[in-house]
Amino acid sequence: MPSTPATTAPIVYPDSDGMPMADNTKQFRAIVTIQGNLEALFRERSDVFVAGDLLWYPVEGRPDIRRAPDVMVVFGRPRGDRGSYRQWEEEGTAPQVVFEVLSPGNRLTEMAARFEFYDTYGVEEYYLYDPDSGDMSGWQRRDGRLRFIPELDRWISPRLGVRFARAAEGMWMYLPDGRPFLTFVELQAQAEQERQRAEQERQRAERLAARLRELGIDPDAV
Repeated sequence: MPSTPATTAPIVYPDSDGMPMADNTKQFRAIVTIQGNLEALFRERSDVFVAGDLLWYPVEGRPDIRRAPDVMVVFGRPRGDRGSYRQWEEEGTAPQVVFEVLSPGNRLTEMAARFEFYDTYGVEEYYLYDPDSGDMSGWQRRDGRLRFIPELDRWISPRLGVRFARAAEGMWMYLPDGRPFLTFVELQAQAEQERQRAEQERQRAERLAARLRELGIDPDAV
């Protein structure tokens, strides 16, 4: 009787590593702020994928080789939802820019392992931010390795066009047009100020039009 060929179980690439996105509210706020501002920056480009806390699998057949960067940016790949980033399904394109936000629970060995992973699998720019101290460090790929950026103040990311500069609360990031990265609450407050300013201008225009009518002048003809 002929033997039945053995079947190979499909390889599973989990969409979650079971770890929380952040250990505290400060870390979470920093992650969301960086990811949200970068996604807004490239909102007009369909070929830039920005994600937060998404598992990245660089090697097909090796689900044990993975990391979930706090924020990653991939140029040359379409926007859209993904359960995980499987590099072999993305034309072999590795994330070019990665951000990690420290928490009190991070250990030196863990951060060293993350750096080695990003160095090994082709990240071009790696930034590490400490929300407690406001300190930030950066590395750029040169000669095939991630090399430390000696001075991040006034540094402009080659990939992002984002400028890094020291502020009162520490190192922070600024959009190419000079605006700082803002939290959702700060953006809402800014939008409300703009709304109030527009309303004041509308009311002023209405008062001026009413005054012109009192003088027998048609404001629409002026």
